Amino acid sequence: MNNRLPILYSFRRCPYAIRARLAITYAGIPVEIREVQLKQKPEHLLVISPKGTVPVLQLPDGKVIEESLDIMRWALAQNDPEYWLETGEDAEKLIQWNDGEFKYYLDRYKYADRYPEFPPEDYQNQAAMFLAELEAKLARYPYLGSKHRSLVDAAIFPFIRQFSAVDHGRLISTDYPRLNGWLNEWLSSQLFTAVMLKYPTFNE
Repeated sequence: MNNRLPILYSFRRCPYAIRARLAITYAGIPVEIREVQLKQKPEHLLVISPKGTVPVLQLPDGKVIEESLDIMRWALAQNDPEYWLETGEDAEKLIQWNDGEFKYYLDRYKYADRYPEFPPEDYQNQAAMFLAELEAKLARYPYLGSKHRSLVDAAIFPFIRQFSAVDHGRLISTDYPRLNGWLNEWLSSQLFTAVMLKYPTFNE
């Protein structure tokens, strides 16, 4: 294989893909972005990553990185001008909570009609335990456990954005003012604008 650029298979709205693109763009690494339709995945994506989820990064030497956090760490290892790898306290705990329990209840809150066992408010309340933890962190630091943005902020932000979109921002803006400010800072950043550019669907 002799591609000039790494290839990133991505889906614009997927929070896992967003955080991978945030790290890659922040690090200033040129990549070929291949936007996929999740119902019609390119054959090459399934060849290099049979699980068929995004993001997936294929490096010019053929190496494949299949997990979003691994892609983030790879990018930051190449270039980390603002020290995102210096994550501060409770970094792994927060990411594990986000990717585990919070994501579980976020999905059920977002798609409550698929999970009628409980009303949407129950899923919201369970997810809000994580929001309260983030609010407490932001009461001590400007960012999540640190005085500067780090990998933790970038890894968690896309999922808080997704929660806020389901809720139309009501719960976060009323009950979690620090988290609301943190979220809006990310949403208004040039970095986020850059990673949300639209690409044509890759069909080859």
